[in-house]
Amino acid sequence: MINELETKKKKIAVIGLGYVGLPIALAFAKKFSVIGFDIKQDRVDLMKQGIDPSKELESTDFENSDIHFTAQLEELKDANFFIVAVPTPIDEHNNPDMRALLAASRTVGKVLKKGDYVVFESTVYPGATEEDCLPILEEESGLKVVQDFKIGYSPERINPGDKEHTITKILKVVSGCCDESLDIIAKVYESIITAGIYKAATIKVAEAAKVIENTQRDLNIALMNELSRIFSKMNINTYDVLEAAGTKWNFLKFSPGLVGGHCIGVDPYYLTYKAKEVGYHAKVIIAGRETNDSMGPYVAQKVIKMITEQGKAPKSSKVLVLGATFKENVSDIRNSKVIDIIKELLSFSVSVDTFDPHADSEEFKHEYGVELSPKINDNYDAIMVAVSHKEFLNYTEEDFLKISSENGILVDVKGLFRGKVNKLQYFSL
Repeated sequence: MINELETKKKKIAVIGLGYVGLPIALAFAKKFSVIGFDIKQDRVDLMKQGIDPSKELESTDFENSDIHFTAQLEELKDANFFIVAVPTPIDEHNNPDMRALLAASRTVGKVLKKGDYVVFESTVYPGATEEDCLPILEEESGLKVVQDFKIGYSPERINPGDKEHTITKILKVVSGCCDESLDIIAKVYESIITAGIYKAATIKVAEAAKVIENTQRDLNIALMNELSRIFSKMNINTYDVLEAAGTKWNFLKFSPGLVGGHCIGVDPYYLTYKAKEVGYHAKVIIAGRETNDSMGPYVAQKVIKMITEQGKAPKSSKVLVLGATFKENVSDIRNSKVIDIIKELLSFSVSVDTFDPHADSEEFKHEYGVELSPKINDNYDAIMVAVSHKEFLNYTEEDFLKISSENGILVDVKGLFRGKVNKLQYFSL
């Protein structure tokens, strides 16, 4: 397999060309012949022009790449090493939504041949690859795993917006259905990952490792958010406390904030779902999720209280929210918790302008039913910096004062302006 991939007698196919799949496909295309497959023809058309629909990659990243973009199933028949990197979100009940992953498994199963490899990268609960995806591959292809084809799991570790920790510079965990598959899969990834490869004991171990990475972060941030709410009642600045505590060598440095996106805010639910299935109620993990999911309404209610204390009526007040994406310096609005703040403010009949230089207004309205403001106006009773985009970092108190009403309020979710605000009423988590 390795030799034939290197001589381009065989091809790699990447299924799903989003934030995860496209960087993987282009990285492999620098060395191998790659088929990039996505079900959305409009996205495929953009990528053929060297445009990343997710706005993460530059046109230069497409250069010197042996890659063919397609939405046609038939063209996948030319591939022999399949990598599945489709989204695995949650539904409205916080249960795993595996529809895209199972559909991708059917797609691969229809073109699977003897000797082929299938590696899943989508974040799932332990057991999903072998218990949910594998039966579909076997059913669609009429082949048997190990005997006819091999499967593996290698969890994605791409961090949107991070230009330093790119795919080749992050150690890659790999796993396989047998010793031979583990060795081959490791060698394929080793050809592009300069940071090194870690061979997990089993596929389930690799799946579990991925899902607990984000669960651990979620719980640590949940603790910070709970501390923030406690210290707020004591009139103590949480960031002052964290700086003091952080002087101890073994203190873990996490900060309070909104926890959204398609990783930290989602993955713990995959683990708690599987835990429930095997008869265990994951109390600590669920409590952390509930804490983090409540932060948007909490921040909004804090704003309402501060406005009311100024003698102003919420229904006649104007609030500016700076930032709408799930994290700084990205265009991704999926599972952004800023919308929780906006909707809570709107429930009090507050007039809300939301400005974000990275987010697409039409996409935001389609997703959440709320329009973004094309510009920043003035006379705001409260200004909230919800996302620490680079465009907002150089703002000064004078900049905020120019667009504030009398007795203006600055809500600094990330604590960016701590110690820099004296004239405005100030609050941070």
